[in-house]
Amino acid sequence: MEKRKDGFLIEKGEHEKDFIFGTRAVMESIHAGKDIDKVLVQKEINNDLIKELLKLCKAEKIPVVRVPDAKLNRITRKNHQGVVAQMSSIEYASLDHVIESCFNVGKAPLILILDRITDVRNFGAIARTAECAGVDAIVIPEKGSAQINSDAIKTSVGALNFLPVVRVRNLFYTCRDLQKSGLVLIAITEKTEKTMYDVDFTVPVAMVMGSEEDGISTELMGIVDEKVNIPMAGKIESLNVSVSAGVAIYEAIRQRK
Repeated sequence: MEKRKDGFLIEKGEHEKDFIFGTRAVMESIHAGKDIDKVLVQKEINNDLIKELLKLCKAEKIPVVRVPDAKLNRITRKNHQGVVAQMSSIEYASLDHVIESCFNVGKAPLILILDRITDVRNFGAIARTAECAGVDAIVIPEKGSAQINSDAIKTSVGALNFLPVVRVRNLFYTCRDLQKSGLVLIAITEKTEKTMYDVDFTVPVAMVMGSEEDGISTELMGIVDEKVNIPMAGKIESLNVSVSAGVAIYEAIRQRK
């Protein structure tokens, strides 16, 4: 937490300039096409204007999170009316456009799907490696993913300003759509005997990485085309997820070169 000049606490990485306060101000910003990461709505409020806001957010596919009033007060002392919108630090990309652009230039897409990776520093480090390696896009879910804020951009050393990031409502259906588009879904997991050196990364690929705590969800593991591990020879059985992503990405690059 950080202490402001007025003595009030605000969560690290969050600053008032990154937010819009008030129901109508948030709605006007959405109508104006502002890039909004998510909308925080006080739990107890459910009036007609709030219902209109929720309907608008649903139509524009903007995540809404119900939070206690104390959470909003940690962000601002202003009259927020129970509604605070967090501005997006980047402009999200269209996955269809990314895939189409790759195929149009004769390139086999290399997409990185991040499932339940919530640590901002890990996310930023993964994005840095992905951008350096030429990954075509990172795909993240609307909920249960690291916030793309100033800390994430700093950790990525600015890579998030150049690497396409796609935010989707449901990773399962997105992965299904990628398979229909001709991409092979490859899970990087320790729950298999097959190594990453035993699969073909030269074809169109969507690589799936899970969090260190929870791994890849059972739902996604049930539909992947391949499950491969990173060979381990030491006594410690796992790598940091950002390191694992780097190793797997560069194996794909090695094969493609």
